[in-house]
Amino acid sequence: MNGCFRVLGALCLAAPLAFAQVAGAPPASLREQIQSRVNREYPRLFELYQHLHTHPELSLHEEQTGQRVADELKQAGLEVTPRVGGYGVVGVLRNGNGPTILIRTDLDALPVKEQTGLPYASRARAVDDKGNEVDVMHACGHDVHMAVFVGAARVLAGLKDQWQGTLLMVGQPAEEKGAGARAMLKDGLFTRFPKPDYCVALHDKADLETGTIGYIEGYALGNVDSVDLTIRGVGGHGAWPHKTKDPIVLAAETVLALQTIVSREIPPGEPAVVTVGSIHGGTKHNIIPDEVKLQLTLRSYTEEVRQQTIAAIRRITRGLAEAAGLPEDRMPIVTLLDQEFTPATYNDPALTRRLAAAFKNWFGEANVRPVKPVMGGEDFSEYGRTPDKIPICLFWLGAEKAESIAESEKTGKPLPSLHSSQFAPVPEPTLKTGVTAMTAAVLELAGRK
Repeated sequence: MNGCFRVLGALCLAAPLAFAQVAGAPPASLREQIQSRVNREYPRLFELYQHLHTHPELSLHEEQTGQRVADELKQAGLEVTPRVGGYGVVGVLRNGNGPTILIRTDLDALPVKEQTGLPYASRARAVDDKGNEVDVMHACGHDVHMAVFVGAARVLAGLKDQWQGTLLMVGQPAEEKGAGARAMLKDGLFTRFPKPDYCVALHDKADLETGTIGYIEGYALGNVDSVDLTIRGVGGHGAWPHKTKDPIVLAAETVLALQTIVSREIPPGEPAVVTVGSIHGGTKHNIIPDEVKLQLTLRSYTEEVRQQTIAAIRRITRGLAEAAGLPEDRMPIVTLLDQEFTPATYNDPALTRRLAAAFKNWFGEANVRPVKPVMGGEDFSEYGRTPDKIPICLFWLGAEKAESIAESEKTGKPLPSLHSSQFAPVPEPTLKTGVTAMTAAVLELAGRK
């Protein structure tokens, strides 16, 4: 609780006088009412967070998670439809005439073995889609997102005299696979349910102090493409390499040549990433194999840079194979995994500015900061890419202790990042900040009674 008083002015007892002096700040009575509700909900939300943290489920397997979120929304008084686009959940809260606001949370966890040492650390194991038994952990903070999501639904359901419109609460599966948003849209998210006027989401941030909000206008997260690359050769005995076409040497040349795409083909100032994340080839010391398999991740913001990068990979891999003297039937195989593509998240500038201004009124200028875009991926972007072109905004929720960030900056030792086995968001005041911010976003966008 002391962290709340130290960091988050909007939830502190000292806040009313300070905020009363800020133009556009919410009325003291409303702020105190929301603070009281958030504080009252916190013990239950922390219990929910711990439960979700210890019971993570992999993408496309979120059956129990989806059911728990559905139950929570029902208890908050929403009309709930489960199993939308898989294990997705949709809750609707109608509150008179006004805009429809979509709030999204993701449900899935990652195949990571938790090493945080927390008393509620995950010990879950599951069978993945390839039949492998793996450890499972909420290493990206989706458990934080869900707890905030439920808290916002409960607070807003209790504040129906303060806003009017329709709240569309979306619990989305398979964000980590970039598949859940498309699945829900295909299953009629914007046709079976009220079509939103705005779409809002948050994501915890491992290098932003708890009690603060980060925002970005325009591109916030990148296009994500996965590429399977098979370098083929002509195998043989390691003692007679001159009678072979060595795919391992060719793969090594390819890895190095691909690094020139960003440095020498993409215009300076246009962000792009080409990373070879996996390389496998050969079975024994003295055998030159017939092929080597690589897996690549590509990142970009614009469609032009994305297509340029893909074309360069095809050209470079083929050119190197031709230079090595490989016949046409042994050219490399470049496979773009279209089903795993996640488009860049573009925060609508006007919507983002509007929410940022509202957050500053609630939390104070010092606690709401512009941050830099990153090359991570988020399929929340899909909600803004339908023919309706609905404005979307994803903002960042600080999840790390200020002391830990200061120590990292002092020593140079990096903090555990998202997807790390040691990533552990600080529950308080992170959850309270998230619930307050999402509530403030809806109050800003909804019609006032």
